Amino acid sequence: MENVVELNNVTKNFKGFSIKNMDLQVKQGFVTGFIGANGAGKSTAIKMMMKLLQPDSGEVKLFGLDYQTHEKVIKEHIGFVYDGNVFYEGLNLKDIKRIVGPAYKRWDDTLFYQYIEQFELPLNKAIKTFSKGMQMKASLAIALSHHAELIIMDEPTAGLDPIFRRELLDLLQELMIDGNRTIFFSTHITTDLDRISDYIAFIQNGELIFNQSIHDVAENYALVKGGMDLLDRDTEKAFVHVHRAPTGFEALTDNIKEVKNIFGESVVIEQASLENIMYYSKGRKSYV
Repeated sequence: MENVVELNNVTKNFKGFSIKNMDLQVKQGFVTGFIGANGAGKSTAIKMMMKLLQPDSGEVKLFGLDYQTHEKVIKEHIGFVYDGNVFYEGLNLKDIKRIVGPAYKRWDDTLFYQYIEQFELPLNKAIKTFSKGMQMKASLAIALSHHAELIIMDEPTAGLDPIFRRELLDLLQELMIDGNRTIFFSTHITTDLDRISDYIAFIQNGELIFNQSIHDVAENYALVKGGMDLLDRDTEKAFVHVHRAPTGFEALTDNIKEVKNIFGESVVIEQASLENIMYYSKGRKSYV
């Protein structure tokens, strides 16, 4: 099985917003970063993966199975980490284990206590006393304790301090060493993905712009800087978006080879960060 998640031609309409004919694949054994601005549709796509929302059309499959006939099997293999507390605030971790554990055939008490110790979480304190980072660690410990093969994380680092975010990313890298897990990591904080992602899926206004390996993103996308005299209607077609200034232009391209063919050494070409790609793609244009 190459793909753990498959969204095939999926559409979901809301008033004023829609996911449009989305085809998204999440490859087994890798970390896929799911990027996009707030409101781009990341959480909507994740809710359809989790069967918290039904698509209006199209097909959602996890582990090659559909929810209609295999919902229980699918949910056995998924762990979900949200950006806030999803448990009743008065409960402690012992209470949560007692409630959640029996719901999973593969729940592992030994593994649960191992992660509680590793994450330095108190067993007997109410969840409401936990910091945001501790709540996120608690969700991750529970997700890992039933041997989830797919970990879906929706903005898990939002609101966390830089040190804790770094610790989380190091932890996720450790989890991937054995090659048995897949992580789907949704975020608008693109710097979190520079070190850990194997693939990047970029959504904008409900539309999947690309789903590429991190290597291919670096090979295809770049910032290009040059003099205004180099721009005309034809040369601009090499760019996703162009920003003009009195001193010259700065533009995003998704075809470095084409830019080199057109401009030669007349422009400066720099690596584009994921943040650059998101920022300049807001003004994405199409030519007839």
